[in-house]
Amino acid sequence: MIVSLRGRLADVGVDRVVIETGGLGYGVLVPGRLSSGLSGRLGDEVYLHTYLNVREDALQLFGFESARERRFFTTLIAVSGVGPKVALAILSAYSVPDLEAAVLRGDDKRFESIPGIGKKLAQRLVIELADKVALELDSRSTPATDGEPAAAVTDPFLQARVALQNLGLTLRESEAALQGAPVGAPLEELVRYALTKKEAT
Repeated sequence: MIVSLRGRLADVGVDRVVIETGGLGYGVLVPGRLSSGLSGRLGDEVYLHTYLNVREDALQLFGFESARERRFFTTLIAVSGVGPKVALAILSAYSVPDLEAAVLRGDDKRFESIPGIGKKLAQRLVIELADKVALELDSRSTPATDGEPAAAVTDPFLQARVALQNLGLTLRESEAALQGAPVGAPLEELVRYALTKKEAT
């Protein structure tokens, strides 16, 4: 398994880069957001976290900016109906924090806005990713084991979820109470909304 690649950036395409190292040029499929960021770095040394996809007729090497992005990619391709191409399109459209927040909000419209993803697949993504995303976010309160520092939670929705848990709600109760909350609302308004909704049930 090739888990990382370091070398000279020799070429950049829309969704592919070429990295030269050890006399070889590796074609690596990457999210469009990453290739755009690398477009001005031809000739520079770059480092990518990678995932090797083994098929009967080909070996495909995918590259990511962080181990966190690679983990989200492998989580995506475990969802029925999502192959590497669709997973790459998802990561090309939005950042991992945006996608995690969309999953926890139950925002299937965010996924539906991505070319190639219909309503049913968008709904399936939100349902199947919910527990995995929650576990990933919870794990960030412990020291990272892959050399990646724990990420600070800055999204108001995720902060509200943590605040509700600190008030005694379970993870499930917190997420249920925040369902339907106004998008873009500040932390205080989200907590107020959730507590009001919880009291009404």
